[in-house]
Amino acid sequence: MEEKKMPLIGDKFPEMKVQTTKGTKQLPKEYEGQWFLLFSHPADFTPVCTTEFYAFQTRYDKFRELDTELIGLSVDQVFSHLKWEEWIEENLGEEIEFPIIADGMGQVANRLGLIHGGSASTTVRAVFIVDPKSTIRAILYYPAELGRNMDEFLRMIRGFQKADKEGVAIPANWPENELIKDRVIMPPANSTEMLKKRRKQEEDGEIECYDWWLCHRKP
Repeated sequence: MEEKKMPLIGDKFPEMKVQTTKGTKQLPKEYEGQWFLLFSHPADFTPVCTTEFYAFQTRYDKFRELDTELIGLSVDQVFSHLKWEEWIEENLGEEIEFPIIADGMGQVANRLGLIHGGSASTTVRAVFIVDPKSTIRAILYYPAELGRNMDEFLRMIRGFQKADKEGVAIPANWPENELIKDRVIMPPANSTEMLKKRRKQEEDGEIECYDWWLCHRKP
């Protein structure tokens, strides 16, 4: 029997059939050809989780502009998700449009490594960012007491998409990096020929370099 281990960055997102507030879905096939962000939360009807769902929903259009779908997850039953969605809409004025996985038996949570600290009753706050080829590009974990920053996930997806399209790397705090602002980093030269090319690009003003291994250009 094949051993099932927790997925890592660079792995394909594991295939699974899930029950959600929008019906049954087959992951990752449901989102093949586009990005998706799967995020888990400890429990419905809890304060921090409520602020997170509100924050995700108010940015849902921004995620969709990046061809990225959202999907939530907790070990609550589907009826709990549905009543919580109703409460959010009635009391906070936002309709939750993205699906939420009802993982009452904890099978999905255990498959994804979301049960930490010996607790089988709640999931940690986790985020999986998955690309159009169903490859996991980022995994982030947060404790129960700390809510997430949704703008960082938007920044990460923009960064991944730019890196993939242009073959560059993204600096810290991009697009407001302390050294190079919104510019992007060129791959370091790995051959004599590429080193000569980098020097020519610098002479022509196409790129700027702190040294041969740290060059950057406009995005």
